Amino acid sequence: MPVSVLQRSGSPALATVLAMAVLTGCAHSPAPEPAPTTGSPSESASAPTATPPPAPGTEAVTVVVPPELAQAPFDEPRQAVVPQGWAMSVWARTPRPRLAAWAPDGTLLVSVPSAGSVLRFLPGRSTAEETVLLDDLEQPHGLAFDGATLYVAESNQVTAYDYADGAATARRVVAGDLPDGRSPDLRGAYAHALKSVTVGPDGAVYFSIGSTGNISAEDRTADPPRATIMRIPPGGGPAAPFATGVRNGTGLATAPDGTIWTAVNGRDNIAFPEPGPDYGKVLDNYVGEHPPEQVARLTPGRELGWPYCNSDGGPADLPFIRDVQTNPDGALLDCAALPPVEQSMGAHSAPLGMSFVDGALPEPYARGALIGIHGSWNRQPPREPEVSFYPWLDGGLGDQQTLVGGFQAGDGSRWGRPVAAVVGPDGAVYITDDSADAIYRLTPNP
Repeated sequence: MPVSVLQRSGSPALATVLAMAVLTGCAHSPAPEPAPTTGSPSESASAPTATPPPAPGTEAVTVVVPPELAQAPFDEPRQAVVPQGWAMSVWARTPRPRLAAWAPDGTLLVSVPSAGSVLRFLPGRSTAEETVLLDDLEQPHGLAFDGATLYVAESNQVTAYDYADGAATARRVVAGDLPDGRSPDLRGAYAHALKSVTVGPDGAVYFSIGSTGNISAEDRTADPPRATIMRIPPGGGPAAPFATGVRNGTGLATAPDGTIWTAVNGRDNIAFPEPGPDYGKVLDNYVGEHPPEQVARLTPGRELGWPYCNSDGGPADLPFIRDVQTNPDGALLDCAALPPVEQSMGAHSAPLGMSFVDGALPEPYARGALIGIHGSWNRQPPREPEVSFYPWLDGGLGDQQTLVGGFQAGDGSRWGRPVAAVVGPDGAVYITDDSADAIYRLTPNP
């Protein structure tokens, strides 16, 4: 059913961001998942080793930290792995920054769901000046501009503003009554309440609605549906599903050719699907590498399978296989009939912010997608946080490359976790990190 368009004021912001959770559904969901057990049908998830040396074409550099920004974790030297000749510095410190967008006036807007605010950063000589653009919002997350119109994806609604002279005015709700932790039928159980937003070249607005849990199949028939990417037509109107079976499409962006892409946080604790003694068991070794996280081009009616089908293989053109816990006989969704997924990254990478660069960076990073990889929360060894780059090739995305790494030590400990990366008007890449409470400036020509 379409989401109704409302004109109403927002309510006070929630004080905290919902913690990451793995939930199973209730009345109409599959049975709870068994706890993982040890097995060896796939490659072994070995213990963490020493930090590997930088890949060819990259180098480890010390992150430059202005003295006034040198609080933990920058009270000791930190190294990042970047392309050779590039440099990285701490540009701003603020608690738990998430997604970001550059405003037409050359300032960086950053969402802070935990504070219910959108911040505005005015570039300075070495650091940035922070002001509050919007406050008292409901977990604002996604930010997008269409000319001078700013769209903000809150947990319960998508709002639009006129942006001029460093101020956001003329607030209106373009999609309301969206599900979040306060929805009466969910009783506070919502693992993926944060939403993202992008605008197509025709002015259509796209936003994500994540699933309430890991395999909460009832999301697919909810009103409004969850685990979807929704579309508001140009000029406004009711929002309707554009893509379905999208467990948590937090990465959401418009490519240079006008197509819409999403990077998806995929399923946890899937069972081993091959016939044999391990069939249907949840095995650590298998779960650590499956399913790959999806990076998909969206078209009207695109189906990404969750929770009945899982992407498999990769890195590109991934077919779907049935989920033997939720779709054991294949009757709920014909996985083999689904078009392959265009690109992927390692299981449990946790992609968050996604943006595109179109000529603003030097080769070989001039054109492609930037994705903030938050890193795994439940995998051993942990999947490393990084900023990934996917080159734009013949109207699609090539294989994953690491643009910025080095946030995780060989023992699995981390000093930072990137969320989003966006290219600024100065040709530098600005990276938010909600673990180190920082915004970095990555410069190709320091």
